[in-house]
Amino acid sequence: MLTDGDNDTQIVRVGAHDVRLTHLSKVLYPETGTTKRDVIEYYAAVADTILPHVRDRPATRKRWPDGVSADSFFQRDLGRGTPEWVVRRNLEHQTGTSTYPLVQDAATLVWLAQTAALEIHVPQWRFGRPVTKDGAPRKPDRLVLDLDPGEGAGLGECVEVARLARRILREMGLDPVPVTSGSKGIHLYAPLDGHATDEQITAVARELARTLEADHGDLVVSDMKKSLRAGKVLVDWSQDNGSRTTVAPYSLRGRARPWVAVPRTWRELGSPHLRHLEFGEVLRRIGRRGDPLTEPAPGRAGVVGRDERAGSSASVP
Repeated sequence: MLTDGDNDTQIVRVGAHDVRLTHLSKVLYPETGTTKRDVIEYYAAVADTILPHVRDRPATRKRWPDGVSADSFFQRDLGRGTPEWVVRRNLEHQTGTSTYPLVQDAATLVWLAQTAALEIHVPQWRFGRPVTKDGAPRKPDRLVLDLDPGEGAGLGECVEVARLARRILREMGLDPVPVTSGSKGIHLYAPLDGHATDEQITAVARELARTLEADHGDLVVSDMKKSLRAGKVLVDWSQDNGSRTTVAPYSLRGRARPWVAVPRTWRELGSPHLRHLEFGEVLRRIGRRGDPLTEPAPGRAGVVGRDERAGSSASVP
C-alpha cells in the first residue's frame, strides 16, 4: 500500500478513499524499532480479519502520538480533521453526547493508525443495519469474560481459569473462543443470538465469576479490588455492560512490544510455551490458520436469559 523509499508523507488510495499519511518514520515502539509505517501496514494487512469484529460498533481509541514510552489517552469523540467519509454515530452519556467513528472499512483502519490509535476498543453490541443517524443499538451479540491476572499470576493461571469457565459456558449452550489479550491475560468470547439485554448478560457473567470464586477461591477472584488479586485471576464480568468496551480482537496493544489481542484455539492454550504474539507473527498465523473467532463452532450461539423460578441468571439453549 505504501510506496518504497524515505518519503515521510504520502497520500494513499485505500478502497474508495484517499488517506493522507504523515511522520511514517516515527518510532512508536522503541524496544523493537516499530514505526508508524509498520503500524499502518499491519492494520491494512489485517483489515479483512479485524473488520468483522469491529464493524457497526462505536470505536473508542487509545492513542500514543509520541509512542508507547510516552503518554497515552483514550478518545471517544471524533476530532477536527476527521475525513468526511468516516462513518460516525452519536451516543448519549451522562456527561453529554459523544460522536464515535464506526470502523466499517480498511480506509478507516488506516486513518486510525495514522492518528497513532494503536488500540481499538468496542462494546459487545452493534448498531442496527443499515447504519443511519436514527438507528438504535442492538442487544449484545456476544458475551465476554476478561481474565486478568494479579501480581504473582500469569498466563498459566489464566489458562486454568479459562478452562474452568469454558466448562460452565458450554453447559449453558455457549461455546467460547479464547483470545490472548496482548497485555496480561485472556479474553473469552462467546456468541449470543441477540435476544438478551446487556443487564441480563452482565448478571449471568457476574454469577459465573462468583461460582468460579466459590469453587476455586485459591485461584479466582470476582471482586474488582486490586488488593484481593495477588496470586489470583480476576474474572472481570463488567465488560458485558452496554457502556463498557473491550480491546478488539486483532487490535495492537500499547505495550513495550507490538503485541496483539489474538484469537487462539483451545489446543494452543495447552502449550507450555503459550505467550503473547507480535503483529508480524499474527499476520503469518492468519495466513496459515485463519481466524478461530469466525470459524464455525461445534455448538451454537446461546441465549442468555433469566430463570424466573430460581430468581437467578441462567442460560436457555
